[in-house]
Amino acid sequence: MSNNYDKLMALTQKLDDKLMQKDNIASLNKKMPDTKTSNILLNHNFECTNTDPFERENNIKKLKILFEELSINKKCTTLEDVYLYKAMNLSGIGIGENDFGEIRAGKYIQIIAISYEIGLDERKKAKNISLGYFGSGANLTHELKNKIIEFVLRWRYEKGFQSQDHYKLLLGKIIP
Repeated sequence: MSNNYDKLMALTQKLDDKLMQKDNIASLNKKMPDTKTSNILLNHNFECTNTDPFERENNIKKLKILFEELSINKKCTTLEDVYLYKAMNLSGIGIGENDFGEIRAGKYIQIIAISYEIGLDERKKAKNISLGYFGSGANLTHELKNKIIEFVLRWRYEKGFQSQDHYKLLLGKIIP
C-alpha cells in the first residue's frame, strides 16, 4: 500500500516539476519576443494590397465559361451556389507542387466539393459532393484535364477573394 502511495507521490512531484518548467519557459517567451515576428509586425502597415479589380472580374468570367463547359451547372444551378461549399478538390489528378497535373494511374476523375454538416452527435462532418465526373483518367484529353484543373484553381482563387473581403469587413469593425 505504501509502495503505491510512494509511486503516486513521485508522479505528482514529476508533474509539478514539468508544470513549473512549462511556466518558466512561457514567462521567458513573454519577456523575450521573437525578433523575426516582431520585425515583421513592426514593418507591416496592416493594409491589404489591392489587386487589379479586373483580375477578379476576369477570373469570374472564365469560371462561368468553365462552369458551363464542364457541365457543373447540372449539379449546381448557378455559379454562386458553388461558393456555398467550403472547399473543392480533385480526385484522380494531382494539383500539389510535387504532382501537379499528373493523372493518377487507374483513377477516375472527379471535381469534389466539400461541405460540413452537423451530425446527430453534434460534431462537424465533412460531406463530399461530386460536381463533375469525367470518367477514367486514361481516357481524359489533355485539354479537358487542363480545364478541370483550371476550374478548381480559379474557384479557390475566387474563394480567397471572398475570404479577404470577409476579413476586411471584420477589421473595419475594429479599425477606424
